[in-house]
Amino acid sequence: MPQPEGAELDAVRARRAELKDKYLTPIAERPASTVRGVHHAALICRDVEETIRFYQDVLGFPLVELVENRDYAGSSHFFFDIGNRNLLGFFDFPGHDHPDFSETIGAVQHIALSTTDEEFAAARARLDEAGIAYIGPDRGIHNSLYIRDPNGVGIEFYAEQLGIFEGEPLLEG
Repeated sequence: MPQPEGAELDAVRARRAELKDKYLTPIAERPASTVRGVHHAALICRDVEETIRFYQDVLGFPLVELVENRDYAGSSHFFFDIGNRNLLGFFDFPGHDHPDFSETIGAVQHIALSTTDEEFAAARARLDEAGIAYIGPDRGIHNSLYIRDPNGVGIEFYAEQLGIFEGEPLLEG
């Protein structure tokens, strides 16, 4: 994907600064959110068993439910525990032709999952053992590691506390 350069890059950066000044409220002045958090993110998979093996056996996310999709007969809906009472869900749609992943509007670019330093190292070792390619932490970002699951979903292991980004708190408490 081509990146902006020169005057176009300057304009993009100026617009970001304008939006930040206009909409970003200091932490102490922000109202509380109107929801409790993410119950689950629901993604689409090609193959239920392949997805279960990847998330449970390679990444270590326990499968906690596998049922028929209530909105689509024959489709499975299943969930993995990704910690902190959060779930990662998947659907399959048997008989549908699904294109390969593409980075486009409405697509999930990646899901960043908070890990401890110890679990970050363990995840990297599991990926190495399984022969799964990843990006990082060699790009000057020591605490991020990016992979693609068998469905093309981007997963980031991020060795940072929840609510913190690049060492800066984004949320109170």
